[in-house]
Amino acid sequence: MTRDLPGATRPSNNFKKLQAQLRGLVGKAIERYGMIEDGDRVMVCLSGGKDSYTLLDILRLLKLSAPIRFDLIAVNLDQKQPGFPAEVLPGYLGGLGVPFHVIEQNTYSVVKRVIPEGRTMCGLCSRLRRGALYRYAALNGITKIALGHHRDDIVETLFLNLFFGGRLEAMPPKLRSEDGRHVVIRPLALVPEQLISRYAAARDFPIIPCTLCGSQANLQRQAVKSMLADWERQHPGRIESIFSGICHVSASHLADPALFDFAALKGGPGRAGAPAPGTDAAAEPGDAVDAPWDAADIDIARS
Repeated sequence: MTRDLPGATRPSNNFKKLQAQLRGLVGKAIERYGMIEDGDRVMVCLSGGKDSYTLLDILRLLKLSAPIRFDLIAVNLDQKQPGFPAEVLPGYLGGLGVPFHVIEQNTYSVVKRVIPEGRTMCGLCSRLRRGALYRYAALNGITKIALGHHRDDIVETLFLNLFFGGRLEAMPPKLRSEDGRHVVIRPLALVPEQLISRYAAARDFPIIPCTLCGSQANLQRQAVKSMLADWERQHPGRIESIFSGICHVSASHLADPALFDFAALKGGPGRAGAPAPGTDAAAEPGDAVDAPWDAADIDIARS
């Protein structure tokens, strides 16, 4: 049975189903990846966007019935962007009764000073924001840092790294920071963006747009997002299929010697039984596979 959140209006049946679906996916991610443990102090990084609002809502909901005890604190970084409505988040969070803190740090002027006009600001902005949040976490006994990245963000990052970085790498659901001091979790890792958009609209969150980087035209991430949206329209379920691939990696059928010891594979007579990792058991272009490819897809694969 879905329990209503404090601060939420009386929900419809459709909303209850949507909320239950989100709750199930977030709970599954937390369990699968061991994201939250008994006694954790979880810092929810709240940007004012639909994703982080939804993350906070669902974690509050899970906290009511979780078999373990954990604390939540919402933290926002006020980067001193022109026109940033500094009163929105404190007013919203105060009404919910959620412990919160606003970090004030003028990263906007730093980014504007360092990044040439017309260049993408997101990289530097992200690093400065991460540094400020890590510092707060270290000083306040935070054991987990929760970010609002969802399934579609993870898939987009895979293609960004592939197209522009030459790396087969996405966002992990859980990671330890480079200095080893912090554990970052992404409880929305299994959640499609479409569900979050519907939920945010139903909850009527006071959305704060990102005027620093979100307003920049022709961002690489936006181009990848548009590409994936086109694929999804043409072949519904493709994003989910790609995400499933991220979760089922066969290192022996890629080409990274750091992940698989190709040099250890020696020639010799074959043995009966199932093919071993590193053999030619993987599907080649044109082979029959489980996926329902159409004729056009097969022609492309064989070319």
